[in-house]
Amino acid sequence: MILLVGLGNPGKKYEKNRHNIGFMTIDAIADECGFPAMRHKFQGELSEKNVGGIKVILLKPQTFMNESGQSVGAAAKFYKLKPEQIYVFHDELDLDPAKVRLKTGGGNAGHNGLKSIQAHLGTPDFHRIRQGIGHPGHKDRVHGYVLSDFAKSEQNWVEDELRALSRYLPLLLDGRGEDYMSKVAMDIQNEGIK
Repeated sequence: MILLVGLGNPGKKYEKNRHNIGFMTIDAIADECGFPAMRHKFQGELSEKNVGGIKVILLKPQTFMNESGQSVGAAAKFYKLKPEQIYVFHDELDLDPAKVRLKTGGGNAGHNGLKSIQAHLGTPDFHRIRQGIGHPGHKDRVHGYVLSDFAKSEQNWVEDELRALSRYLPLLLDGRGEDYMSKVAMDIQNEGIK
């Protein structure tokens, strides 16, 4: 069993924000893999389906970013999940736009959603898919930057990334994280060249 979590803020106002790229990824995966409609559970939107013989649970916490751990912790407890069964998709200021990295454990780089999940799971040892959104240049501008929508000029790489993350998901589910990252990176690069 695998829990895939996308981080973001609920509501139309935040829908297209950079901070919501995790939500966007979960929606793209749900579409690509034909998940049933989301239902409300564990203070989040949840859907589940077997993908290649693995039970996959999609979760979008609806608690606002700072309290994401409430939803993730409740789901992990209910399904009796170990940290290594949890993958969190989230925005990453310290990576350039369209760069995606897989990381397990470690610090949270000040990301409040990750901080909350660590607190509720009692460990940092879950997997993160860090989705680069770039940095606005100064820490005073971070709040406004992450809560602003992707620019029109960014739409192409965002769509390419979401498509690639969804398309190659079976590799991640199969425990082949490095292959997943390679395929995703190659796809984004090739789409960008066209």
